[in-house]
Amino acid sequence: MTKLLVTVFVAVLLATPVCAAQCGGDFNGFLAAIARDAQAQGISRAVIDSTFAGVSIDPAVLAFDRRQHGTFRQSFERYAATRVTPARIKRAKILMQRHALLSRIEQQFGVPATLLMAIWSMETDNGTGDMGKLPVIRTLATLAHDCRRTELFQRELIAALRIVQRGDLPMRDLIGAYAGEIGQTQFLPRLI
Repeated sequence: MTKLLVTVFVAVLLATPVCAAQCGGDFNGFLAAIARDAQAQGISRAVIDSTFAGVSIDPAVLAFDRRQHGTFRQSFERYAATRVTPARIKRAKILMQRHALLSRIEQQFGVPATLLMAIWSMETDNGTGDMGKLPVIRTLATLAHDCRRTELFQRELIAALRIVQRGDLPMRDLIGAYAGEIGQTQFLPRLI
């Protein structure tokens, strides 16, 4: 199962074209460079213009991102010990029985239903927890402009534009958390 997940994530990462916009500097110039990259990857000018209209840097996103450094220094075991609680396990077992969709996803796509349930439980307490209230385009543009992980977030920003272009979510519903994660599973746009 772990090998399957690693293979899927690597395939997604490698299949996404690299972006060339220069991070830092003038934010509007940066967005113009991202717009050129997005257009070269098939995103329509209309989608780019409508999604980037009025977008500005979000200082709260940058502040939150910089406070996260301690979380990523914990071992998985230590982190999970604070998150995998008896109440979550009990609720997950009940929901596994209630949601046949998870089994259908496993049959059709090979993603284990238990893994989906674990992600859903850990990320948002099965949709009852915080899923974020931030505009994803602004969040991703802010993080892409920041030079610490610009390539990651440039690809995610273009993936979010692709979500809008496909009509999967209208801009008003493209709301997420402080790193641009979307929905009850808190996936980044490239995984949606």
